[in-house]
Amino acid sequence: MADPEAKVAENVEGEFYVDEECIACGLCVDEAPENFAMTDSEDFAYVKKQPENEEEREQCQEALESCPVDAIGDDG
Repeated sequence: MADPEAKVAENVEGEFYVDEECIACGLCVDEAPENFAMTDSEDFAYVKKQPENEEEREQCQEALESCPVDAIGDDG
């Protein structure tokens, strides 16, 4: 389970976030490319945009459920 106290600073404010456990596998970017991105150094992913519709919300939820290290959280 992602730790809300360990959110990476690059996340935009909102319900979904990535924490410091991210291993930069890129799965979330593949699942929800409109909402997740890798840092320029490709060290970890972050939420670049919160979901704005049901399709994006479902993709973010799929990314959360697929994350191999549970680094994605949902405060919603």
